[in-house]
Amino acid sequence: MIDYVTLMLTNMINGLLVLAAYLIWGFEHAERRVWAPVFGIVGLVATVCGLAMTFTWPIPAPYSMAYGEMSVLLGVLFLGAAWSLAAGYALWPLGIYAFIPGVAAILLGVRIIHLSLTQAPVMSGIGFVLTGLGGVGAGVTLWKRQARGLRVVGAMVLLVAAAIWIITAFMAYWMHMEPPESQQSGQSRYESPVVESPSPAVACSYSNSSVLLSKGIG
Repeated sequence: MIDYVTLMLTNMINGLLVLAAYLIWGFEHAERRVWAPVFGIVGLVATVCGLAMTFTWPIPAPYSMAYGEMSVLLGVLFLGAAWSLAAGYALWPLGIYAFIPGVAAILLGVRIIHLSLTQAPVMSGIGFVLTGLGGVGAGVTLWKRQARGLRVVGAMVLLVAAAIWIITAFMAYWMHMEPPESQQSGQSRYESPVVESPSPAVACSYSNSSVLLSKGIG
C-alpha cells in the first residue's frame, strides 16, 4: 500500500510555520483574510491524507492511528481557521476545540517515548508533545489578542516542533528514495529515522510530526 507519511509531515511542518508566522505578524495586520488561503491549503491536505490513513491503515497499526487521527484533527482546525479568517470571524473558539486534540498529542508523545515505538522515540515523542502544547495553549493565545508576549512564546514552541519534524521528514525522504529492490534485499546502508521493526518489547512516528518510516512512520 502507498505510504504517504512524508507528504503529511511536510504539510504539518508548513502548517506549524504558517501558524507561528500568523501569531507573530498576522494579528497586527488589519487585513487578516490574506492568510485564509494558506490555512486552507494546509487544512485540506491534512484532512484528506488523515482520513485516508485513518480508514486504510497503510502503515503499522499504532502509527496509522496516531498520525492519521492527529492529521484529521489538525486539518479541520486549519480549515476552520481559513473559514474564520475569510469571513472575519474570531479565531478563539477554535482554541476550545484544539484543547483536547492537543492533550491527545501530548499523550501520544509520552507513549511513544515510553514504548520506544520508533528508532528515534525521544525526538518523535518531543515533536508530538510540543505540537500538542500548541493546541493546548491555542485558546488562551488566540483570546488574549493584545498579549504579544504570549503569542511569541506560542510561536517559539511551534517553531521548535517544526524543526524536529523537519529533521524527521527529510530523513524519511532520504530513505524513501532508495530503490525497492535495495530495501527488500536488506542491503540498505540506512534505516528509517522513525519507525523500526517490532521488538520483543513493542509489537511493532507525526516529528510529522512532530516521526516516521521504513515499515511505518518517520
